[in-house]
Amino acid sequence: MGSIETLVLLQLVYISSCMDQLHIVYEWKQLDFQFPSPEARQLALDAKGFIPENNVPMGLEVYEDRLFVTVPRWRSGVPSSLNYINLKAHSTGLDGKPPEIVSPYRVRADRCGRLWVLDNGKIATLESNTTKYPPSLIIYDLKTDNLLRKYVFPEDQVKQDSGFANIAVEDTDCDKTYAYAGDLGKPAIVVYSWEKNDSWRITHHYFNPDPLACDFSVKGHNFSWTDAIFGLGLSAPNADNFSTLYFHPMASYNEFSVSTEYLSNQTVADDNFDAFKLLGSRGPNAQSSVSFVDRKTGVLFYSLVNLNAVACWRTSNNKYLMKNQGRIYMNEETMVYPTDIKVDYEDNLWILSNRLPISMYGKLDLNEVNFRVFSAPVVHAISHTACDITPRSDILEKFVNKAKNITKDIVAKVKPNSSTTTKPITVLLTLSCLVRFLAT
Repeated sequence: MGSIETLVLLQLVYISSCMDQLHIVYEWKQLDFQFPSPEARQLALDAKGFIPENNVPMGLEVYEDRLFVTVPRWRSGVPSSLNYINLKAHSTGLDGKPPEIVSPYRVRADRCGRLWVLDNGKIATLESNTTKYPPSLIIYDLKTDNLLRKYVFPEDQVKQDSGFANIAVEDTDCDKTYAYAGDLGKPAIVVYSWEKNDSWRITHHYFNPDPLACDFSVKGHNFSWTDAIFGLGLSAPNADNFSTLYFHPMASYNEFSVSTEYLSNQTVADDNFDAFKLLGSRGPNAQSSVSFVDRKTGVLFYSLVNLNAVACWRTSNNKYLMKNQGRIYMNEETMVYPTDIKVDYEDNLWILSNRLPISMYGKLDLNEVNFRVFSAPVVHAISHTACDITPRSDILEKFVNKAKNITKDIVAKVKPNSSTTTKPITVLLTLSCLVRFLAT
């Protein structure tokens, strides 16, 4: 059985505060790993099996006292691609590389105690000698770290340019769990059924990149990316036990949604074109990579790649407009390329930033902090933003509407020529105007 490795932290800063709604809980100049011995680490360095500057964290997940971190094998010299940090001890755990893992991007811990690893299957994608293995889902028991199942995607569901970078897991029923894997290279979602141990591929033009949104600029690096469906966020289940999947391509300004009622039914998945909905736009220069829905508050969190920011929107708000979207955190130094977002089962928001465009198109300065993990309770993160659960403006709006209704009732009941008409109507209208003024 495979096991999960442990990541040792270099240049660790624990619970240092920063601006905006989040706190930096970890930061590194570069990554290092827990080797069996100092001699083993040196051997890996000498043999180029470990090249520190080639190790860039990509995905994170939190479950109980462990923070999982993925390090894709984009370049050579990555000794371990699935790792964890012990949040209590920081440096203890299991050693040894699981042979079944190739190059995972992102992971998801479900409420059933399983870790779902989406393995892209590609090694050295940023080098000339790329090695490709079939992409797969690898599921571990988080209580024992034992491998529960490895599911290799069927050949007909993997295309020439396929690239699987993000996963969402619908775990309403532990025995009937569904995983949704986005293909950003050849736009599609591969749906996997735990019960059936089977998968199917769904396509829709909403998964495609927008040709007008392919230009990016991060820290002086200008580049074009045509990444298709990327952000995946699942809501809490409705009365029929189906969730809403919120999604978007990275090269896009828009947000979309679809009910899992259609995705999880293999026989109707491709016959419900109109089930997919366009919600609205994030505005100019607001391309987004990852996203995540907090099921308790119904808040959708998402990255803003060009803006070095993380934003939010309340899914209970039926209008996806710029004015209804809030900023959680924005910083041109610390939040350069937010690469993963999660909410744990204790209602804490977690975000990883990794300066990926600098690593790809320039060179990371190992004397600077390059990777950061942020966290805050969800209710604190959304406080005083448009995503606040009970924003002041909503309360005042309800008060205004009630005042209007009372005014109408008085007008209807009071005789037109009565001298008593003026005073109550004037008072109520004045109060209504005052409350509306305060709400703006």
